[in-house]
Amino acid sequence: MTKELNGQSMLVLGAGRGIGQACARLLAQRGAAVGVADLNNASVDETIALIRQDGGTADGYVLDAGQRDAVLAAAQDMCQRHGHLDAIAASAMWIRYEPVEAIRDETIDRMMSVGLKSVLWSAQAALECMDPARGGAIVAFASPVADRGHRGTAVYTAVKGGVAALTRQLSIELAPRGIRVNAVTPGATPTPGAHQVVTEAGWDVRRKATPLGRLGRPEDMAEAVAFLVSDRASYITGEILHVDGGLTAGAF
Repeated sequence: MTKELNGQSMLVLGAGRGIGQACARLLAQRGAAVGVADLNNASVDETIALIRQDGGTADGYVLDAGQRDAVLAAAQDMCQRHGHLDAIAASAMWIRYEPVEAIRDETIDRMMSVGLKSVLWSAQAALECMDPARGGAIVAFASPVADRGHRGTAVYTAVKGGVAALTRQLSIELAPRGIRVNAVTPGATPTPGAHQVVTEAGWDVRRKATPLGRLGRPEDMAEAVAFLVSDRASYITGEILHVDGGLTAGAF
């Protein structure tokens, strides 16, 4: 496997399981020192163990990605440990699907905090910790629901629509510092978190709606992130990369 990220330092929010864990593992396999950040201590330990098992380098941070001070502190620590910070992947999310009439403040506040604020805190951390001479990259995570509606996902749609818009906005604001900002839009991807809100029947509907005829894998999303943080994507910013098997392109 290529070591194109050798000598780089990267922080992954939500790296304890699912897509975030796959991102952390692949970035480490490509040679980066990876900061594994997640709310759950056991999940952080698990991801670190997998990275080290692969021969990679990892540091652990138990934190709430919606808390500004925690995100900035983790980024600062990565910078101090490795001399620089080159990329942040903001994959943390808290999901609850509810019909509009059932939505209350708890759902809105928590989803906005983890899903949207974490992207803003990542941008602030990048501005504080990334060397202007080196530049850097941020990768956020949008969703197909930002492009096409789905029943019961009003708050999730608002958060992910906000992430897509914020990605484009931040790409302009951070460009003078050499920091590229892009987002990945994963298609239907079974992960531990997604299994809590999607039934087997729901996965079957999503599979049939995907032109390529299969569900996504966390590794598919990790490959996109690894590309976007690499020098191969050095002229790409403000892009929302759909890794969804054609789901948002239209009905099959």
